[in-house]
Amino acid sequence: MMKKLFCIASSILMITSLASCSGEDETFKPAFDVQTSCNIKVIGDYGNFEALESEFDRFNEYYPNVQLEYTKIDDYKNTLATVLEGNDKPNIFFSYTWMMGDDKYDSVVAHMENISESVLKNNLNYIRPSLINKDKDGNVLMVPVFSRTYGTLVNEKIFKKEGLSVPKKWSELLSTCATLKEKGYSNPMMGYSLKNSSSLMNTIAYPQFIAELADNPEALKKANDLDPSAGEYMRSALTSVKSIIDNGCVDLNQCDQILDNYNLVILRFFEGDVPMMICAGDTVSGTKKRESQSEAFINSPFDYSFHPIPVTEQGGYFIDSPSVEFSVNKNCENLEMTNEFMRFLLSDKELNEMARSKGLVTPTKQMSVESVYSPFMDVPSERVISPEVIGVKDSLATQIRIASFEVGRGNMSIDEAISKYGTFK
Repeated sequence: MMKKLFCIASSILMITSLASCSGEDETFKPAFDVQTSCNIKVIGDYGNFEALESEFDRFNEYYPNVQLEYTKIDDYKNTLATVLEGNDKPNIFFSYTWMMGDDKYDSVVAHMENISESVLKNNLNYIRPSLINKDKDGNVLMVPVFSRTYGTLVNEKIFKKEGLSVPKKWSELLSTCATLKEKGYSNPMMGYSLKNSSSLMNTIAYPQFIAELADNPEALKKANDLDPSAGEYMRSALTSVKSIIDNGCVDLNQCDQILDNYNLVILRFFEGDVPMMICAGDTVSGTKKRESQSEAFINSPFDYSFHPIPVTEQGGYFIDSPSVEFSVNKNCENLEMTNEFMRFLLSDKELNEMARSKGLVTPTKQMSVESVYSPFMDVPSERVISPEVIGVKDSLATQIRIASFEVGRGNMSIDEAISKYGTFK
């Protein structure tokens, strides 16, 4: 298992070698009559998707008469199946790896076109193999257009002012937080509000829990099967969560004053008095747009970057997972042109451009990411883990998410949370 992970991780991080192996991205060449006229509809759960709409514009440079539109669907998880069965069928829809194997989404999966290389001739070589999920028959039913990871945003201005280095080890993290508190920073590692979200604690715990399972297939199977004995594998992750709280790295009362965990948490970070902010890459994606919305940031701008949380003495982890994936509705109208658009989109050039525009990590091998994510390029290959490759199930992720919340909030002891593994819903 670890040998497999090492090979995968090496393929992610050896950028130059990968680029030379895959060759340069060829210029897109239309396969059909460029005067073809039709409509292509994409649906998802993003409130807006300017980055995709820019791709529509570039595709129209080749096919000016193809009308493309993006529509947000309310209550996406619960209504997607109905929308796919409706009269106005979408051509492309957001999909997620947790849909695979879940009985509630069997009808959704049944609509997914096989978009593998052998079937549609789509060039998937530009996408990191660790991000491509296949069904039991080897079919590629969804492809990542963004990826995500977990870490902490760092206000580089504060660290420079106080003469501190960004911590790389667990002991350094605790000592850095203590120093920052002595210097008057009451919430060294701000995070999401815990009133209605478990994201703060999960961002700390999830990478460490997955790492605990990655080199132990038997443990991973138990954890996926919700075997109560697998709860013990959460201990180190839950201990890290409790330690961060107990050592005053995070002030939960201050975090609870943040009323939403996207827009307002970013604006709070931009106030400029928070050294670090625990979050996922999906939150980082919203920072660039909100720089101009923060009067404090406009008046006193600062550089910031996204780093792994060093939960061990060896450092942190790069959990490389798909963020948003696209599936093609094989029952849609204009299927051939839909696949043509996917062929256009699934190039390193377009995927990288869309990632830059959205502010998320690109899923391509080139890893030509926004500079804010550059610290993750320094994570050694043995600490890069792809949950989808090793087979982490959503039910497993639910257990650590809720357990870390209960421990971090003080509602349960570590032993109590461990004993309840498999029961969290």
